[in-house]
Amino acid sequence: MTPPSKPPSRLLYGLTIVLGAFLLFLVQPMAARAILPWFGGTAAVWITCLVFFQVALFAGYLYAHGLIRFLGPRGQAGVHMALMAAALATLPVNPSSAWKPLGTEDPGLRILGLLSVSVGLPYVLLAATSPLLQAWYVRTRPEGIPWRLFALSNAGSLAALLSYPFAFEPVLGVARQLHLWSASFAVFALLLAAVAWSSARPAAVLRGPLRPDRVPFPPRLDAVHWVLLSACASVLLMAVSSHLTQNVAAIPFLWVLPLGLYLLTFILCFDGSGWYRRGTFVPAVFFAVWAMTLLLGPDLEALTLWIVLPVFAAGLFVCCMVCHGELALLRPHPSHLTAFYLCVAAGGALGGLFVGLAAPRVFSGIWELPLGLSACVLLLLAALWRRPPERLGPALFRPAWGLTAVAAVVSVAGLEVQVKRLQSSHVVMVRDFYGGFRVSERRTAGGKEDVRMLLHGVINHGEQFLDPVRRRLPTSYYGLTSGAALAITREPRPRRQKVGVIGLGSGTLAAYGREGDEYRFYELSSLIVDLARTRFTWLADSPARIEVVVGDARLALEREPDQQFDVLFVDAFSGDSIPTHLLTREAFALYRRHLRIGGMMAIHITNRYMDLGPVVAQGASDIGLKARQVESAPDEAHFWRGSTWVLLCDRPESIRLSAGSNTGLDLVADPRRRAWTDDTSDLFGVLRR
Repeated sequence: MTPPSKPPSRLLYGLTIVLGAFLLFLVQPMAARAILPWFGGTAAVWITCLVFFQVALFAGYLYAHGLIRFLGPRGQAGVHMALMAAALATLPVNPSSAWKPLGTEDPGLRILGLLSVSVGLPYVLLAATSPLLQAWYVRTRPEGIPWRLFALSNAGSLAALLSYPFAFEPVLGVARQLHLWSASFAVFALLLAAVAWSSARPAAVLRGPLRPDRVPFPPRLDAVHWVLLSACASVLLMAVSSHLTQNVAAIPFLWVLPLGLYLLTFILCFDGSGWYRRGTFVPAVFFAVWAMTLLLGPDLEALTLWIVLPVFAAGLFVCCMVCHGELALLRPHPSHLTAFYLCVAAGGALGGLFVGLAAPRVFSGIWELPLGLSACVLLLLAALWRRPPERLGPALFRPAWGLTAVAAVVSVAGLEVQVKRLQSSHVVMVRDFYGGFRVSERRTAGGKEDVRMLLHGVINHGEQFLDPVRRRLPTSYYGLTSGAALAITREPRPRRQKVGVIGLGSGTLAAYGREGDEYRFYELSSLIVDLARTRFTWLADSPARIEVVVGDARLALEREPDQQFDVLFVDAFSGDSIPTHLLTREAFALYRRHLRIGGMMAIHITNRYMDLGPVVAQGASDIGLKARQVESAPDEAHFWRGSTWVLLCDRPESIRLSAGSNTGLDLVADPRRRAWTDDTSDLFGVLRR
């Protein structure tokens, strides 16, 4: 009789699961960063990528469940390794530039197609690793506890997310990142082959095959609760990510922070050490919901990053601890673990599809975050009712549950009040792939005139007096003392001036147009173009010839012949900052090609969170121009906001600053600072302290 051989060691299982999870979540910011410049550099790119990764994760779990359910040990190993060989043949991961948009396609569907082709098969197989290896582990060790392997998997995922913005992005370009990832995937395939071969040997499976029929499946309502709890956590993850990146900046750090917190809650809840305690997190979730509710109001604009970020990060952590903690309490016998993980992945995919694809097409406002918070407290109520705390008897439980229900009603009512406040404070609320846009009206400080404003998230993108006598006067960041005005009116001003503007907003810069001038606007969102034409009159009132090009400005300028602009404005904002791909060395070289000899560039860098002056100074140096930073103070009487512009030209000394509110500072490139490129950028280095 052949002696039984040992199953794969715990170390080999653990190492394979950790490396697979690490690669699974490392490729997410890498792939998103690679395609970000092709789709406008907006927050929606990351959200759509998350949709793909959530759906691909579900596909991986479904595949793992099918292997375990319908094939024997050798069949599982054979099929899986054959697909791994096919995935290796697709390497290296390298998104094809053929997928770059032309400007009229649905960017969401294009991103999903691009990711499916470039990283789809390797990602699905990586996603299957954790449930598949846990099932193999239980098959060879029936006494084993697989849930800690799930926590270990999430720990590897968290390590990948934390390392990306600190260890990978600042050091390696995107192309090198993806090549390194591809090489690591090949190493992972070797480890997986060792586990698959060892666990499929006949002697290794004699210890107790995984038989789901030996233990009854949990009640169907449990499975529904698995899906709903997972979906709620997924909705909150994506909604908070969208809120932060839309109102601050579409940067990898703000991508990975919410996702890292989301994974941390998985680790803590499935570690088995009792991190989730209802006595702590049930009260905490209501405080978290109330705090986030307060910050969802229409008066959020004045708050700083250092208030908004901690509140939403802590709130997301607490809410996900509740969702995943209740999920862990409902986990089934290990013989049903692939079905459990399949339901969890299905919930994640449904939450992602709801936020990333359905919400922009169904809702006029950004309502998924209030809905997610409401669902969290209601699901908590249901979980407490179905599974009361054991230490509370019926006499104590019912009053405690009643108090919790009151807190839940108050929370949901508060969210509804904030939603109605947002709705009533705006004339128009619409949204598309690129985010939510609102048009609102308010009185000036003296209460004499009405002003109409365009908001993207909480960021002001232009405002106009409604009085026909004053509606042609430039306002907001474009007042007569601003750097924008100085760039256009610089002497000698051409008799027929050609102006290029990257970023339309409400169209305020058209106020400076004269008869014979030509203004060419580049705008990513067709919805913004529609609002500028129907809700504001800058474009219609301007005597200049106005052209609007819809699509990403860089892609449009790459395709166009040299425009010979007298002035070229870079005034496109995603959240509260310019998308990074508009400030790279390659971008500045492109701008220089479209600028006539002696022309000027004007870069709008007004920002609460980042100091982009050094970045622009480096870009100016790269194309042989000098940079002068111009700051203008606010003037409430004229409805001028404080602004910061950097003007680039051959002779900045020719820029005559207006008396009073302007200050000029010549910017010099720091030789110690690495220039931003399409491949690398250091966002931490420009954060305001």
